[in-house]
Amino acid sequence: MKPVTVRPGEVVTIKAFDDVPEHQFLVDEVFEDFVTGFAVTGDLAGEYGEPELEMVLRNPSKPKK
Repeated sequence: MKPVTVRPGEVVTIKAFDDVPEHQFLVDEVFEDFVTGFAVTGDLAGEYGEPELEMVLRNPSKPKK
C-alpha cells in the first residue's frame, strides 16, 4: 500500500481507536512518524492530538460535517 502524503494545513482522516470513532483531523506539523494538530469532527473535536502516521487513513478534500 502506498504511504499517505500529509502536509501541514490539510485535513486527514484518523482511523478509529479505543472508543474513539474515525474522525477528521487538521494537521499543524508533520514529523517523521507522527503529526500534530486538532480534531475537526467527532467526540474529540477541538482537542489537540499527536496521532502516529500509521493512524492516517486518507486525505479528504474537505472536512465531513
